[in-house]
Amino acid sequence: MKATEILACVDHTYLKQTATWADIEKICDEAVAYHTATVMVPSCFIPRIQEKYGETLKIATVVGFPNGNCNTAAKIAETAQALADGAVEIDMVINIGMLKAGEMDYVTDEIRALKRLCGERVLKVIVETCFLTEEEKIAACECVTKAGADIIKTSTGFGSAGAKLEDIELFKKHIGAGVEMKAAGGIHTREEMEAFLKAGCTRLGASAAVKVLKDEIDK
Repeated sequence: MKATEILACVDHTYLKQTATWADIEKICDEAVAYHTATVMVPSCFIPRIQEKYGETLKIATVVGFPNGNCNTAAKIAETAQALADGAVEIDMVINIGMLKAGEMDYVTDEIRALKRLCGERVLKVIVETCFLTEEEKIAACECVTKAGADIIKTSTGFGSAGAKLEDIELFKKHIGAGVEMKAAGGIHTREEMEAFLKAGCTRLGASAAVKVLKDEIDK
C-alpha cells in the first residue's frame, strides 16, 4: 500500500490539552501538503482554520471528549456550534457508563440526535473499547447501526488502551452494512496503519502518520 493511500485515510490529529494555535497550524500545513482525509482538532480552533485555510482542508472535531458522560443537550450544543463554525466531521464519545448499565435506548437516542444535526456530514462514534466487554462492544455496534451513524471508532486515545485488530474484526461481524470503521489510539507504525486498513477500516486516527510516512513521499 502506497504512503499516499494510507494518508488519504488518516484524520491528522492533534487533541492534546496543551494544544496551541502554532501546533494546529503545523498539522494543518502537513494535512494540506500530504493530503490527509481531515485535520482532527479541538473545536476552539475551527474558526481560525476556516479563516486561514478555507476549502483546502476538511475539518473534524470531537464532541463529549474524552469521557462521553456529559448530558445529551451539551453534546448537541457542542455539535451544532462546531458545524456552524465549519466542521464537516464530528467524532462523538458515547456515554460509556450508560452502555455498561445496559441503557441502550439512551445511547442510541443520543447518537441519533447528533446524526440528525450532522445530516450529510460525517458522524463517527467513539465507543472506547478499552472499557468494554465483548458483549458491550457488540451492543455498541448495534447502537451505532440503529442510530444511523456513519463510522464506529475504537478509541479516544485518552483511555487505558487504543485500537486493537481483534476489535475491528468483532465490529465487522456486528455493524450494519452502511457503517464504516475507524481505528484510533496507539497507532504508531506504517505496519500498524496498513494492518488496520487491510482489516477493513476506512479511517485511521493517527497523530504520527505524517511523521512516519512523509519521507516515502518526499523522496
